Amino acid sequence: MAADDNAPTGTDTYAGCARPQPVGVFPLPAGFLLVPGGETTSGLRRTLADGRLPSAWPPELAALELAYRGNVIAAVELLRGDDPVTRYNRFVLRPAGRPPEDPAALREALGAELGILVDVVRFALGELDEPPPLTSETGEIAALAWSAHAAHAMAAGRLDDAARMLGEGIAAAADPSPGLAAQLMATAAGLRRDAEGPSPAVATDLTAALAALEHTDLATGRAELHLTLGSVHHELAGDDLAGLRTAAEHYLAALRLITVDTAPELFASAQVNLAAAYLAMPMNSASDQLRIGVAMQGLRTALTVYTRQSYPEQWASTQLSLANALVYAPSAHRRDNLVEAVGRYQEVITTREGLADPLSYARALANQGNALAHLGAFPQATAVLHEARSIFEQNGETGAAAAVREVLDEITRHVAMSRAT
Repeated sequence: MAADDNAPTGTDTYAGCARPQPVGVFPLPAGFLLVPGGETTSGLRRTLADGRLPSAWPPELAALELAYRGNVIAAVELLRGDDPVTRYNRFVLRPAGRPPEDPAALREALGAELGILVDVVRFALGELDEPPPLTSETGEIAALAWSAHAAHAMAAGRLDDAARMLGEGIAAAADPSPGLAAQLMATAAGLRRDAEGPSPAVATDLTAALAALEHTDLATGRAELHLTLGSVHHELAGDDLAGLRTAAEHYLAALRLITVDTAPELFASAQVNLAAAYLAMPMNSASDQLRIGVAMQGLRTALTVYTRQSYPEQWASTQLSLANALVYAPSAHRRDNLVEAVGRYQEVITTREGLADPLSYARALANQGNALAHLGAFPQATAVLHEARSIFEQNGETGAAAAVREVLDEITRHVAMSRAT
């Protein structure tokens, strides 16, 4: 167990840095910083280690407050001391234009117990290929080191080893740093989900991790868990309305914790998943049209993040989802929706983004042809649908080819009836 604030500090640990420390709890780089002092910072350190932000920061920790608020440049300007903790914190924040800190000297200054953090930081930044070996580390310091080893194992595909290492980290952090333990629980649950796919057991692990984070200020971590848990329920639900509603509730919970400014990628992903859940729900009443409208607006919002330049695959997938929704959504502006859908299909078809395989391309063509047929643009629809049918037939997709032929036959009958009248 890590030494508490009143325990004597050994000769191998820097005496100006009492334990526990909130390392690994909050997002980087602030999550790697050490908090100096003993009794004067005891409450603040324990608050941070619990995963909560203090209501007020003491003036002497103004640099840390700025770093936790994301103002790294201003934080560095206030880190002017030469004591080991200040030197280490500068090393974490990496001020531009200053001589780099010698890792070996910094490890020695911090002592054996805290010195491992130097190489944990270097591993996280890609400066070391492997995390440092654990020796005598305890508590939250050992937990953070185990986390680095787990990340290394995951990258190498050694998922069983990673799960074991995360378990070691959770056990080490449980008492001194509940916030770090909860983060590692979330990582372990996500790892199990990736390894096993969606299952009730995976949902149980994710729910437990979410409960551990519930009373923290770790909004992004909680949103990520809600998104993952929602996706598990979504995949397990199939066409079950109750399961889809549970998934939607988790997506909505994620969106209440973040904004497009605080976590743009996560926000966009939650919007896309929520739209998919809403669009999969059956239309039982006129009020369900509101849900469809929310889904389409969410997809439009996601496209402000998923641009073709920055996220080409997500852009293409979201464009196609929105186009499909526009085609089938009941609306008083149906023609306008169809015209917009045709244009969105065309953007993806022209660029071929997200349509690397022939069948994806053919499905986009078939959907666009269907929208053109609904608009009455029969010559254009016919040309597009013939191309889609040919690709389906060449790739042995007889069912899809038959569906396209049905649309083509319907167009032929409609044109013949129009000529007859």
